[in-house]
Amino acid sequence: MRNKLLISALLLVLLATLYRCSSFTPELVSFSGPTMGTTYTVKFYTTNNVSDPWALKDDVDAALVKVNKLMSTYDSSSELSEFNKLPAGSSLVISDEMAYVIDKALLISQMTEGEYDVTIGPLVNLWGFGPGNREDRVPSEAEIHAAKERVGYQSLLLDGKRLTKEKDLYVDLSSIAKGYGVDEVAQVLIKNGIESFLVEVGGEISSKGEKPDGSPWRIAIESPVAGHEMAERIIELSDMAIATSGDYRNYFEKNGVRYSHTINPVTGKPITHRLVSVTVVDKTTTMADGLATAITVLGPEKGLEFANEHGIAAYLLVKTDFGFEEHPADAFKPYLN
Repeated sequence: MRNKLLISALLLVLLATLYRCSSFTPELVSFSGPTMGTTYTVKFYTTNNVSDPWALKDDVDAALVKVNKLMSTYDSSSELSEFNKLPAGSSLVISDEMAYVIDKALLISQMTEGEYDVTIGPLVNLWGFGPGNREDRVPSEAEIHAAKERVGYQSLLLDGKRLTKEKDLYVDLSSIAKGYGVDEVAQVLIKNGIESFLVEVGGEISSKGEKPDGSPWRIAIESPVAGHEMAERIIELSDMAIATSGDYRNYFEKNGVRYSHTINPVTGKPITHRLVSVTVVDKTTTMADGLATAITVLGPEKGLEFANEHGIAAYLLVKTDFGFEEHPADAFKPYLN
């Protein structure tokens, strides 16, 4: 009799537990904050194994602070800044995180044969888009030539975690670090059992899972129309990352000429073609971020050819006399349906 009562009691406990689990209703949690000279936003649906979802904000903030402390050129004490201060011929054993990002940046540099170059820092700084007080000034040809002499990814060697500069280089990770920051925040959520989320840092986005009703996350691709926050396209995304690069936000004008912050390391000058926006979908935001910048530098024809050659899901917006034309790479076309 006692055994029967014990079994009945256990069944009641089990049924009560199952009821609590089945009656759990996911709630949308959203928070944001400043990071890397921009802002971040995190949205996720709660799960029954996360007791205090709002406490995750501290973990997210800590992850972003760490990325910034490693890879910012604006922080003179960051790991990247310490490397940039070293003279030619020097080496530094760097963190796993920075080694990973530099490895990806070097890969993209090689893929584009230097039209994307992780050592572009001297040119970025010369044109006034780096750390320090911004001066809207067009440098001389002699200054551009001198800065180009300090650019060259081939002289940056990564062996495991040992990073070596064979000549006086200045590494700039601004084209890829935000994407890595998104990936790191995504890992914070995954490690805490979050199964459905959207993470955004400065326009770079990572998504996972579906909403409770089974629908995917919907992402707006911003239109480059000046002064208007408009969506050019809305795509559905699940378990993928997306990044957009464009020259319509960060630039300066001098004597009626517009100078973009996107600089071609081969010419040493800002891009002048009509490709105004590139969006890339990839498995990681790190690669999506870097590839979007690379294709922006390459331009509309060469960039689209590059994307198709490497199977990159890229969406290019090209300015015409009558507005903007869409040029999706083959791998991006499924997202247009």
